[in-house]
Amino acid sequence: MNPENIVNLAQHPIQDVQYTQSCKAQLDSTGALVMENFLSADTVKSLQDEARKVRPLAFFCHQNHNAYLLDSDPALPEEHIRNLEQQSDKGCVPHDQIPDNSPLRTLYEWHEFRVFLESVLDVPVFPYADTLSSININYYERGQQLGWHYDNASFAITLMVQAPEEGGEFEYLEKVRNREAGEQGYADTEAVIKGSLQPKTLAMGDGALVLFRGRNSLHRVAPVVSDHARILVTLNFNTEPGVMLSELVRTTFFGRIV
Repeated sequence: MNPENIVNLAQHPIQDVQYTQSCKAQLDSTGALVMENFLSADTVKSLQDEARKVRPLAFFCHQNHNAYLLDSDPALPEEHIRNLEQQSDKGCVPHDQIPDNSPLRTLYEWHEFRVFLESVLDVPVFPYADTLSSININYYERGQQLGWHYDNASFAITLMVQAPEEGGEFEYLEKVRNREAGEQGYADTEAVIKGSLQPKTLAMGDGALVLFRGRNSLHRVAPVVSDHARILVTLNFNTEPGVMLSELVRTTFFGRIV
């Protein structure tokens, strides 16, 4: 498959330096970059069909966690925002079950796409060393969600394959904490989660590519309330070669380590 037929290059000329610089400027300014209609219409349809075919292979997991994705702090009350439980549940098809002829593999491995990502993110990008983590198809079905949290990784790269008919909104607020400075932003984190501080909604349609910096931006996927699932692909890279997700993380999200 020709990668230039996968991406809508007329709207998103990712090989153009000036275009790349404008994307980087937006991501640096807001922490989020939504590239609507990044995938060609034919690619979107192909990926939707593919996602339906491999759906029986998905491993569904349920997690309770706090917004900081850390073990509870016994020095703080259970109801403190540092310890307050959030709920996440989704299905996932891991990398080794993505069909060999999938457009996802072609795009992920396309040199020009990686050059674009490195230019916009301003870091090198490498695939994960384990066989499960690099490309994941994620399913959020009726009642499922991704609870409020901060990412451990410095960036996330996602493709919206199928937006839900209702619910499943991506909600966020940037710069709520400053992890690098040791400032956890407890007050604003609590205000967002408990509803007194309004988050933003990041709209994205079928075929959109989204780059998001979630280390200091509180975010969630609201519960899906339709039978039309939210299907999202994560294109996972690391800034160093040879990195594997831990066995605990692989077991949690994929149900196996190999």
